[in-house]
Amino acid sequence: MNYFETGIKYFKKLDKRKKTYFIITFLIIVIMSWTFISAGVITGNFNRSQLRNKADSQKVNANGIIITETKNGTKYFEIYGESGNYNNQDKIATLNNLVGNFYKNNEVSMSFQSSKGSYDERNRVITLFENSYIVLKDETSLEADKVVWSGSDNDTIAEGNVKIKKGKELVASADKCIIRAGYDSFKIIGKTKTQIFGKDKESK
Repeated sequence: MNYFETGIKYFKKLDKRKKTYFIITFLIIVIMSWTFISAGVITGNFNRSQLRNKADSQKVNANGIIITETKNGTKYFEIYGESGNYNNQDKIATLNNLVGNFYKNNEVSMSFQSSKGSYDERNRVITLFENSYIVLKDETSLEADKVVWSGSDNDTIAEGNVKIKKGKELVASADKCIIRAGYDSFKIIGKTKTQIFGKDKESK
């Protein structure tokens, strides 16, 4: 008698309540397995349509897009977009109404939301370019027209109408802000205005 037949006989002997628990447990295992298999892959309800100008390319429109990057058990980022599309030719995903997290040592170090953004799969670059809002681990918040993340080992660049706030300690505006790799410090560049504990300081 093989394990399968033994399992079937065991299942038949269970009462209704235990059978229900068994089925629910099995479904959870299947769903979790599928989630791990899908990690790092763009998922959603796909509506594929061939692009007319490039016969060998394919554009994927989707709702509920999830993009993650994990390597050797270390998570680097996760993004969720309400909708968007993926260009198979250019390997670029364009997302609408997206939120996400960047990680350091498997802990969230920077979170964001934006009306529009993109992920360049070839170059591993995430760009937020409309109504972008960022919060660092120390609760420093930042708004900018454009934010570019190009890897956990590189600085994150925010440009255009940059506004920064850190609790009641600091309020600043600038043309550009560089968030250091590690997400634990930043530098503002260009025409800036900084208010610290009620004192104003301007530079050009």
